[in-house]
Parts: sequence; C-alpha cells; structure tokens
Amino acid sequence: MLAYLRSTFNDTGSVVLFTGRFFKEAVGRPFEWNEFIKQCYATGNKSLPLVGITGFIMGLVLTIQSRPTLARFGAETMLPGMVAVSLVREVIPVVTALICAGKISSGIGAELGSMKVTEQIDAMEVSAINPYKYLVVTRIMAATLMIPLLTIFSDFVGVFGGFVGFNIHSEANLSRYFSLVLTSVDFIDMVPATIKTFFFGFAIGLIGCYKGFTAANGTASVGIAANSAVVAASFSIFIIDLLAVQLTDFLTT
Repeated sequence: MLAYLRSTFNDTGSVVLFTGRFFKEAVGRPFEWNEFIKQCYATGNKSLPLVGITGFIMGLVLTIQSRPTLARFGAETMLPGMVAVSLVREVIPVVTALICAGKISSGIGAELGSMKVTEQIDAMEVSAINPYKYLVVTRIMAATLMIPLLTIFSDFVGVFGGFVGFNIHSEANLSRYFSLVLTSVDFIDMVPATIKTFFFGFAIGLIGCYKGFTAANGTASVGIAANSAVVAASFSIFIIDLLAVQLTDFLTT
C-alpha cells in the first residue's frame, strides 16, 4: 500500500512537471508550424468519419428511445429540442472525447513510446533538436484545437441523426425540425459544452504524450504506454466533465 501511494505521488509530480514544461516550451520560439499542421490533419481529418458516424448513431438512437415516453404525454413536438439539448450539452462532447481518447491518445502513446524505445528521441537531442517542442507541444496543441472542432461537427451530424429518427414515425421537413431545435438550444447550452472540449483535448494530448515520452526501455513498454494512455485519458475526461457540470450549474443558478 505504501509503495502504491509513493508511486502515485511520484507519477502525479512527474505529470505536473511535464505539464509545466509544456507551457514553457509552447510560448518559446521557434514554433514548429509544419509539424503542428501535420498533427492537426492526423488528429482531425483521420478521426472525422468515426466521429461523424458515432454522432449520427447517437442522435438517431436517442430520438427513437425518447419518442415513446414523450408520445405518452402528447409532447412529441418537444422531442427535437430535448434531443438537441441532450446531444449538445453532454452526449456528443463526452462520447467524442472518449472516441478520441481511444484513437488519438493511444496512437500518440504508441508512437512516442516506440521512438523512445528505439532511441530516436535521444538522437534528436544529440542533433540539437528539441524533441519536447517538436513532438510533444505540437501534438498537445493539435489535440486541444481539433477535439472542439470534431465535437461541433458531431453536434450537427447528431442533430441530423435525430431528424432521421424523428421522421421514422412522424413527418417534419428539415427547416421545421431545425427551427424547433434552435428555439430549444440556448447560448448557455453551447458555450460551456464547447469550452470543456478544449480541456478534453488538452488532457487527451497531454496524457498520450506523457505516457509515450516517459516509456521505459523494452518493446513491451510501447503497448503498456498505449494502453495506460487510453485508460488515464478516459478517466480524466469523466473527471473534467464532472467538474465542468458542477461549475456550470453553480454559475447558472
């Protein structure tokens, strides 16, 4: 038990130092723009189909599951607004972040872990290249930027999925459906949900980079880094979401 606590505190301290170094390196010049753009493409474009399909399915399923309850009270016209608010506020941001945690964080952890094991990071240091700025800063900033954009895209796809689900048992044209959605979704629904996705992206990138950059020697550590990155990133998403919900509730009451 004592050894576990010691290991936990050591890991926490290492993460804090790793995070502090990120902010220090991020504001320093020069910035690796080419690598940053490359990582934005790898993070965003390659995750777009998976995020879009998941958002569509979530909107469709939530609409189909919610309709019988509202129909029992003759409140089917409230279904588009209820589904949209649920998707925008909570479902889409968290599900998108969890998907990206599994795809992006594990990929970063495996990639950097492989570079660490094969001593490519050490070779970059010998070549007078700052591996932290080139490898870590660009990946964390790319994840921080792209996760909110992926979430917004998934919001629209999810609402369209709700439109498809609504028209299975009812009939409503697209403009009428979206007018019902827009009258229900307020500014306070969009802003906190979008802001917290920046923290989701930062946590996903940071944990993936930390696990890979600090991987031990040996090929087995690559798999361990990828697996632990997914677990830690997923857990951090739930913690951040819990804090964000509490803060939003406090500010709006």
